[in-house]
Amino acid sequence: MLSVVIPIYNEEKSLGKLYDRLTKTLSKIDEEYEIIAVNDGSSDDSLRVLKKLHKQDSRFKVVDFRRNFGQTAALAAGFDYAQGDVVVSIDADLENDPNDVPKLLDKLDEGYDIVSGWRQNRWVGGLLQKIVRRVPSEIANFLVRRVTGLELHDTGCTLKAYRAEVLEHVELYGEMHRFVPAIATRYGAKIAEVPVNYQPREFGSSKYGFSRTVRVLLDLVLLKFLLGYGTRPIQFFGLLGVVLGGLGFVFSLYLTYVKFGLNQSIGQRPLLLLAVLLMVLGVQFVTMGLLGEIVMRTYFESQNKKIYAVREFLD
Repeated sequence: MLSVVIPIYNEEKSLGKLYDRLTKTLSKIDEEYEIIAVNDGSSDDSLRVLKKLHKQDSRFKVVDFRRNFGQTAALAAGFDYAQGDVVVSIDADLENDPNDVPKLLDKLDEGYDIVSGWRQNRWVGGLLQKIVRRVPSEIANFLVRRVTGLELHDTGCTLKAYRAEVLEHVELYGEMHRFVPAIATRYGAKIAEVPVNYQPREFGSSKYGFSRTVRVLLDLVLLKFLLGYGTRPIQFFGLLGVVLGGLGFVFSLYLTYVKFGLNQSIGQRPLLLLAVLLMVLGVQFVTMGLLGEIVMRTYFESQNKKIYAVREFLD
């Protein structure tokens, strides 16, 4: 079974066309399907349109949020309610082409766990508009590639296909939906990318601006820590603590020699304050690492979570 998840926020004008195009494509696939539309607290008539589509098609299901929680929360809810073995996410603004869904599924059948879309001919409009939109996007994608080591050209493309068992290991917060492939690699998921069509928005305007870019950068810092030290925080904070504390200890030894060996005053030296500060910071970082270890162990053990993921067991 195939589940298609659509996060929706104030897209009343595009929903009818999206439904027609999507169902036309899905009807050609020899597979049962369901469509899960998540209304992310829309203030327009999106919910009314969704309820109308639900009444005429039992395969069209609606999740209605009490308020606007954001695209990541909408996708997370769609993944939770999806019953398919394969889950496809797609935007509701018609920028993603439903005709590309079979292309993603074919690539998935080659043995991949996640297939991400790479929007082609995306930068439309005047020169200034292209620069304003493209430069931040290229920088963000470059940073994501550097931090995660995952060679994806378009991490922001919502059009993706996932195997359901991979999503079971992924918890989404903040703006982390764009990092699902990177998070999944932590559990050994195989990732692929295929070129997909880009269609300029027909109705309305983008709901996301510069503020989301800042949140994405902060989530990228969190992702780097989770991928590298999520199950061993003491190795990150402990290393910082040892380095800083070690420097402070070396400075203190030097000052001790100056005081008792050279019989010079050290009370007014900035180096004394620096040595004390470094040793205090060292103790604090080691303590943070120990607390992180306790939190990590509590998280895994209280919920009986595993730090590994098994693809197959042959007995």
